[in-house]
Amino acid sequence: MASNVRVRRPATPPPGLPHVTPSSHKYPPIRQDHLSADERREAASKGYGPGQRSHSPGGLSITSGEWKLLAVVLLIAIGVRMFRISKPDSVVFDEVHFGKFAARYIKTRYFVDVHPPLAKLLITAAAFIFGFNGDFDFKEIGKVFENAPYVAMRMVPATFGVATIPIAYLTLRALDCRATTALLASIFLTFENGLITQSRHILLDSPLVFFTALTVFFFVGFSNEDKKESFTTEWWTWHILTGLSLGAVVSCKWVGLFTIATVGVCTILRLWLLLGDLRVSPRMWAKHFFARAVCLILIPILFYMTMFQLHFLILGSSGEGDAFMSSEFRQTLGRGMEDTYADVALGSDITIRHLNTQGGYLHSHLHNYPGGSSQQQITLYPHKDDNNLWRVLNATVDSYEQYDYEHKPIVYIDHGSRIKLRHIVTDKALHSHEVRPPISDVDFQNEVSAYGMAGFVGDINDDWVVEIEKGDSSDKESSKRLRTLRTHFKLRHLNTGCYLFSHKVKLPEWGFEQQEVTCNKNAVKANSLWYVETAAKHPQLPTDAPKVNYKIPGFLSKFWELQQVMWTTNAGLTDRHMYDSRPLTWPRLRRGINFWVKDHRQIYLIGNPFVWWSSTASVITYMIVRGFLLLRAKRGYRDFDNTKVVKYDSLCGFLFVGYCMHYFPFFLMGLLLNCAVFDLATSTLRPKIRLQIAAILMIIAIITYSKFSSLTYGNPWTKKKCTNAQWVKTWDFACNEFFDEYSQYSGVTVPTLNRTTPVATIGGEPGGRAAIVVEDKLGQDGAALPEDEHGTAVPIGVPEPGRDVFAKDKQQEIKSQRIALPDAPVVNVDEKEISVVAFEPTSAASEVVAEEKEDVKVQAGDVSATGEPKDQAHPEVIGILEKENEVKLDVDDHRKSHGPLDHEEAIADQVAHELYPEARDTE
Repeated sequence: MASNVRVRRPATPPPGLPHVTPSSHKYPPIRQDHLSADERREAASKGYGPGQRSHSPGGLSITSGEWKLLAVVLLIAIGVRMFRISKPDSVVFDEVHFGKFAARYIKTRYFVDVHPPLAKLLITAAAFIFGFNGDFDFKEIGKVFENAPYVAMRMVPATFGVATIPIAYLTLRALDCRATTALLASIFLTFENGLITQSRHILLDSPLVFFTALTVFFFVGFSNEDKKESFTTEWWTWHILTGLSLGAVVSCKWVGLFTIATVGVCTILRLWLLLGDLRVSPRMWAKHFFARAVCLILIPILFYMTMFQLHFLILGSSGEGDAFMSSEFRQTLGRGMEDTYADVALGSDITIRHLNTQGGYLHSHLHNYPGGSSQQQITLYPHKDDNNLWRVLNATVDSYEQYDYEHKPIVYIDHGSRIKLRHIVTDKALHSHEVRPPISDVDFQNEVSAYGMAGFVGDINDDWVVEIEKGDSSDKESSKRLRTLRTHFKLRHLNTGCYLFSHKVKLPEWGFEQQEVTCNKNAVKANSLWYVETAAKHPQLPTDAPKVNYKIPGFLSKFWELQQVMWTTNAGLTDRHMYDSRPLTWPRLRRGINFWVKDHRQIYLIGNPFVWWSSTASVITYMIVRGFLLLRAKRGYRDFDNTKVVKYDSLCGFLFVGYCMHYFPFFLMGLLLNCAVFDLATSTLRPKIRLQIAAILMIIAIITYSKFSSLTYGNPWTKKKCTNAQWVKTWDFACNEFFDEYSQYSGVTVPTLNRTTPVATIGGEPGGRAAIVVEDKLGQDGAALPEDEHGTAVPIGVPEPGRDVFAKDKQQEIKSQRIALPDAPVVNVDEKEISVVAFEPTSAASEVVAEEKEDVKVQAGDVSATGEPKDQAHPEVIGILEKENEVKLDVDDHRKSHGPLDHEEAIADQVAHELYPEARDTE
């Protein structure tokens, strides 16, 4: 039938128009986007389609409909993250630390944290704008906010959390994923419970995730520009923005170094491919290399250092972080020292500092060791005090005749000088002998004490030999004889050969928690170095004798020192507890983190199980499929010649590298990889079917989010729903904290830690377990509970909150007493102090807790063990108290470590053991 169809000739053009010759239709002009065979092959290797596409900035082509859709998603995200952001109105989890840091910034008091300052500065800026004066101390979890713009401070991470969602959408579109896939990713992020919880409180994680997502987006845009044409204005713009974002992410937390590693691996791979491209000259390759070095290395470093410059400019006053820094550093914090005499000689009154640990001055006071020799204590004390003063005397003349340094010629302290150090306040000599120290009880450690009395010249164990280790290059004399601030030296005990030594070990309460000083026969060099900080005027020195002072460090010196302190402290965070979350549990979402428990509500950080598990499954799927393709390639199959395979292999491979570089906590990359796998799996389906599948996945994610939303927002919940939501047995929700019915939440005022209730204390012995306080169920006190006090504590069996590793315990100052006092009584080492059951009100307990620096917090509301509410007039509270009474126990039991148990039954068992020790011994 086709042969009977007549082909129409072209229509005759209207009069007045030029006639088009048939040849113009037979030979159309060559299209500008035409690719040759070689160019098409190269485009396919990069994941492009058969033809050259029109290029948008950063490879990002977004329709107006998509912008409208993205605006709707953004509004939903704002509603999800800002919902009841003012609740709870008390401190949650690590707001204890980061809120306190904002207060320190506003007060300009120096502090130290393991995290860089950018995110903290952003939170501080919001607090300052809304009138925060820094008086609220964020002291403990559950403390009700007073005169603190906590909502504005919480809005900073919440805003970053909202902004992450459109960034994820645009990233997937720039990776050439479909709009449906990008929409799925944005919905997954919007209803991800873990990210919502992080972004609703004063924490650093939300800014970190945002800048990580922003870095990935800018780098993808730069890569798209690099594929099109290098060294254009757009190319440089995306490149520089990537470097600035890298600097921002590492300035929030050091975890951002993994983002730098991800970008670095991809950059090295790109440079390697350019090196093998014969069309790229060596000069052009060098240009690519230096451009990337400047934008991806130099710019992030400069951004990072700028944040610390702001940090130093704001924190110009002395604060709790001084003790972590060197003496030179402290001179820049408003604690400048007056010039001191440079020369040290026999008869000089000096103060001696430990070089390595920043523990402070060599110190003694009128308190004896409870064991060992029972002689006067020698410690390191971080504050200036008269008890830090020592007089240098000679120890080289027979029968210990003292050198008349006031009238005879001055004698300087040289290398090898044999001296005594006399404590001026107590008139006792620095002494060591073959007695084990009370804490570092090992064979190669000897006790160091203060020994002697007025008029007693001492014995051979008071003699020390000065060994000069190094001097200052600007002071040649400092390497030959002892010079103030310029000479580093060791003190070798003449009789035993050990070296005066200190390390980061604190003495117990009987030593006022000051740093231990020993004499070490196998001393580490760094911990056995000392220097003289101050030297009073010697009687033989002229009035114009040279004086010295600390060298004021510049920015680079301060910056490098702070990085070392942050690294050392971060590396020392190795403590574990029974509720911590380990890396192997992260992909399976085995455990979350308890943020807050109060008023029969809980905030618990846990991810959306559907989104989390599907992301982990996508990672595993990619690994299996990639391995299968490699095996097929070995068998001669040419799967990687397929354009679609190349595209999705590059896309998924990039996201997989980011996931592995950050290890499993980098949830964002896993989620994007999850959506990339979805894009591949639905690539052959019609758009309508693809959208329907995506809608089903979105609905499942929203339902799962709703299932755990009470833990996300701290909303009322019931025990039954909490128990039903424990899909994994390791999810340790505090289900017993919730009421049985929602109606019970109406008009209920729940008691908290600060309320006055009789309590009973067990534990709390020095060196043993922390005190556990149980309520007085006998009602012996019957004190009424005030209605307006608030507080919180962590219930038994619930994960403990974070802690501030830089929170320094307040040192008790031992002031000099020039009047001779009798020695303190010696405490028998065989005795051990433990607490017995005692009943006191909680109001008094709070003061004792502050002084004793308690570690463990437990709380119970007015819900009995059976789950039924108690009488509201007499609520039950579990608090914390330490009250010590002396009881004799075995020394081995004294060193036995104990800890709080999980359930009320276990606590009752402990109480029985404390009250009836003889029954325990017979078991």
